[in-house]
Amino acid sequence: MTQAGTMAGESRPKTLPLIAPSVIVLFLWMIVPLAMTLWFSFQRYNLLNPMVTGFAGFENYRFLLDDPALITAMVNTLLLVGWVLVLTVVFGTLLAVLYDQPFFGNGVARVLVIAPFFVMPTVSALVWKNLLMHPVNGFTAFLAKSVGLEPIDWFTDIPLTSIVLIVAWQWTPFAFLILLTAIQSLDEEQKEAARIDGCGPIPFFFYIIVPHLRRAISVVIMIETIFFLTIFAEIFVTTSGGPGLATTNLAYFIYIKALLEFDIGFASAGGVIAIILANIVAIFLVRTVARTMDV
Repeated sequence: MTQAGTMAGESRPKTLPLIAPSVIVLFLWMIVPLAMTLWFSFQRYNLLNPMVTGFAGFENYRFLLDDPALITAMVNTLLLVGWVLVLTVVFGTLLAVLYDQPFFGNGVARVLVIAPFFVMPTVSALVWKNLLMHPVNGFTAFLAKSVGLEPIDWFTDIPLTSIVLIVAWQWTPFAFLILLTAIQSLDEEQKEAARIDGCGPIPFFFYIIVPHLRRAISVVIMIETIFFLTIFAEIFVTTSGGPGLATTNLAYFIYIKALLEFDIGFASAGGVIAIILANIVAIFLVRTVARTMDV
């Protein structure tokens, strides 16, 4: 054994008591809620009928899988995540390329671009609902009337698209910051060589910038997906999951079962399904990012 290995082995017993409390707290913080969710998912536990209790077996899961609302919620979740990722990555990349260029007021413009990311989701949803997308008094209604068109009732006619736009507006600055940092790390000599060879703006973007941003885009997708799977505030404030189930994702579906229908057992089973879906997506994303990092 080398001297470095010996020193590392000797330091572990000394540092273990120092890190053990943090590891234990983190472990309990993750395991206890998961264990309680699993436990309640196998119980008959409805707050409106507290006399009916006991072990339910897989009854909650059977009713859950027979509920067509679950499939709708899962499809809405995947559509919401997918479209918001597309919009944030595309516009984040374009904004990063634009703001990498020197122009007057660049610093102020960057502050304005990243400002939406610091707005709370509830406030953001209220602004869009009452000031921008309102079918009578909203800004989009004013623009439509100005050119003689009928205003769009966003949350009735295209509810899921409305939620996608709200979330994408708030998260595009996050993608912009990550991708701008990645673009600024591009070698200046490579840029100069491309210009000398007569590379135009469009080929330069597709053959130099986009390949350079591949890793950064993978990281953005992984981080954003984790948050997009649990979108709730925007739906709660604007559409309440409607019309019907048009904007009900898994997070809002669980909220309906737990806090509106008071069926804790059923909602816990939905939570377990959501955990399984999130882990499947996470495994896929981690493998994709790892494959990108190896390139």
